[in-house]
Amino acid sequence: MRQHDTLFIGGEWVAPAGTGTIEVISPHTEEVVGRVPDSTAADVDRAVAAAREAFDHGPWPRMTFAERAEVIARLAAIYNERQSEMAQLITEEMGSPITFSNLAQAPQPLEMLNFYAELGRTFEQEEQRPGLFGPVTVRREPVGVVAAVVPWNVPQFVTMTKLAPALLAGCTVVLKPAPETPLDAYLLAEWVVEAGIPAGVLNIVPAGREVGEHLVSHPGVDKVAFTGSTAAGRRIASICGEQLKRVSLELGGKSAAIILDDADLASSMGFLSMASLMNNGQACVAQTRILASRNRYDEVVDAVAGMVASQQVGDPADPTTGIGPLVAKRQQERVEGYIRIGMDEGAKVVLGGLDRPQDRGWYVAPTVFSGVTNDMRIAREEIFGPVLAVIPYEDEADAVRIANDSDYGLAGTVWTADTEHGMDIARQVRTGTYGVNCYMLGANTPFGGFKASGIGRELGPEGLSGYLEYKSIARLG
Repeated sequence: MRQHDTLFIGGEWVAPAGTGTIEVISPHTEEVVGRVPDSTAADVDRAVAAAREAFDHGPWPRMTFAERAEVIARLAAIYNERQSEMAQLITEEMGSPITFSNLAQAPQPLEMLNFYAELGRTFEQEEQRPGLFGPVTVRREPVGVVAAVVPWNVPQFVTMTKLAPALLAGCTVVLKPAPETPLDAYLLAEWVVEAGIPAGVLNIVPAGREVGEHLVSHPGVDKVAFTGSTAAGRRIASICGEQLKRVSLELGGKSAAIILDDADLASSMGFLSMASLMNNGQACVAQTRILASRNRYDEVVDAVAGMVASQQVGDPADPTTGIGPLVAKRQQERVEGYIRIGMDEGAKVVLGGLDRPQDRGWYVAPTVFSGVTNDMRIAREEIFGPVLAVIPYEDEADAVRIANDSDYGLAGTVWTADTEHGMDIARQVRTGTYGVNCYMLGANTPFGGFKASGIGRELGPEGLSGYLEYKSIARLG
């Protein structure tokens, strides 16, 4: 049991304003593994005030980029030494298979810290440009107090897509972790203190949706950085639009993996298993629409079913587990609801279905549907679980059309023996990230979506830009 009775505000562990608690429940055992305070609106007010004080009067925004980079590098060094601890904690609180936690849940946040620390060492706050009557100084300044609202599926990854560039920019941050996964944020707070990041630069208030909306709409917040559902993103965008508040949104996806006729299915399935089933299917970038030509449709269906069947389902702490439980009972019920919808729509269950693979824990059977058309709900709506739909296409133009026939545009892949031809396909699909015979995200390249998958970009130098205001200063002589 990990018991936390305080909140991290203003560089101190302080008593919450209320008496409510959030219980963290293991998706595998259904037992309580941790408790944290349930933050109230008063706690948010206190956290924003601390962040406001640190931004308006503290040293952090007044340091140079290089000075902040050195502090971020210290945090990265601590993270590097203890990333295994972080990986195990995330597996415990949300059910990510330990292999995925060791591969991505902890290492990728570390990669982001390292990237922005290195970027900051040479990043110039000001540059000179010629003006009409004399030189113009273009100055980059931090946007201010940032509200970072993050989901439960990859909590540290998403936290760091916001925190790392915000820190480098000189912003201060109020972080609201999801109520399902607050424990990793507490561990991060310990490391922030150890790294010497000044008081008030990071403040943490675990809470539910109502208190989260109070944070988003708070007049002391200058920018909101949100990752989550498209429905919640629309609500946040409306609030920020009304207040003319800066906002970045990384939202849902329904990504398509196009398998061309020349693809080697055996090798493709080896990589596609991660791209489509990562984190028990609870990933916004998951390739859950598998597009196969009618010429090889049955062959691809068999290959996909074999790939999914090869994944061991069970205890996420077991290194041999490929697919663990879903994060919560409501998520289990949601995914099973979509499996029923697929059956009702006339799709064929090739593998899986509604028989649960475990008596205890929030497990669903990894499921593959064939006979899917792109107008079915299981092809259009984000399921967020290990459910794959294999959709036939007539030719490559039809494959691109189907891939683009979506409200979303976050990710996608193409699988082919001809990588240059794969690049041609990639250029035609309207998504923010894409892979040819792979799918990966790097800290040095922008991540975000087209259409209903969001607004703005995270990661890379582009991710830093979202936390900066640009000021032009012209002068004569």
